[in-house]
Amino acid sequence: MTLPRIVSLFSGAGGLDLGFHQEGYEIAFAVDWMAAAVQTHKRNFPTTTSVAADITVRYEASGRLAVLDEIAKVLNDGEAIGIIGGPPCQGFSRANPNSRADDPRNQMPTFYIEIVEALQARYDVQFVLFENVMGIRDAKHSVTFRNILTRFKELELTAGVDEHSALDYGVPQTRNRVIISGFKSEAAARAFKPKTISREEVDLTVRGAIGHLPQPAFFSRALSADDIPAHPNHWTMNPRSKRFSGDSDDPAPTRSFRRLSWDKPSPTVAYGHREIHVHPDGARRLSIYEAMLLQGFPTSFVLDGTLSQQVEQVSNAVPPPVARSLAAATSAALTTTASDTQTVAA
Repeated sequence: MTLPRIVSLFSGAGGLDLGFHQEGYEIAFAVDWMAAAVQTHKRNFPTTTSVAADITVRYEASGRLAVLDEIAKVLNDGEAIGIIGGPPCQGFSRANPNSRADDPRNQMPTFYIEIVEALQARYDVQFVLFENVMGIRDAKHSVTFRNILTRFKELELTAGVDEHSALDYGVPQTRNRVIISGFKSEAAARAFKPKTISREEVDLTVRGAIGHLPQPAFFSRALSADDIPAHPNHWTMNPRSKRFSGDSDDPAPTRSFRRLSWDKPSPTVAYGHREIHVHPDGARRLSIYEAMLLQGFPTSFVLDGTLSQQVEQVSNAVPPPVARSLAAATSAALTTTASDTQTVAA
């Protein structure tokens, strides 16, 4: 079976894309508003057309979303495609105590689905995968969540909603997310079952993920690539605060100084502005590379951009092992559909 080509919306650095790429999918097109994330995407997916753009921008005369013309440059009319992505989730996040149902960022799923509808008119959309935080299912966001499912139904996509823990995919962090899947084939939707692994079979501790690494480089304006050990992203901020004494195992006084435990999984890798978790030794914050490993990124993956931009990219990423299981389940579901079609034809 020939796999559909992938259109990635809100791609970020490409954590979700990487999982699909690892399962043999071609990432044909990717778009994100952050230029640094798109530069990262270009570095790690050199054959993909990766574009830095605001997907909400429309042509003034027609009202048509401009990104559709960018997508049309890389796809052939009528070809089979899959659409994946995770619209910005800060407005839905439970970590945001001020989250509101009327947060403007909560409109991003609407744009996502509008693009899906437009692409259906020109291409054979086999499936849609939509990732977001658990808070999108909270009561305060119920109208938005119901509208998403209603729109899937209107687009004749059989929807499924599941909650996934990164721990169940071998990723050493307590990250829980909602995946909304939509398949053109009802049979494929029924067959979509991502495989998990036993938590007892893998090392899900911070020690197992980053305990082998040397000390990272500390940021300075004179820092060069040659000064950074182990990996280009193994660097972090200078530990200026007195809290970085490394002497106390007491709970962090604030969220911004949350210290990891060597022998437990990391809390969710979703940092505020430079609020990177504190290393288990207590003397510094994690390096970007350590955060990447806690997200399940392979050692070959490299992030571009400033420290703040890299923090945002690693925080927003879908852990690649989770993404790969979703991709494998998608392939299995589509294969089931193709087999059923051939059986009927025979």
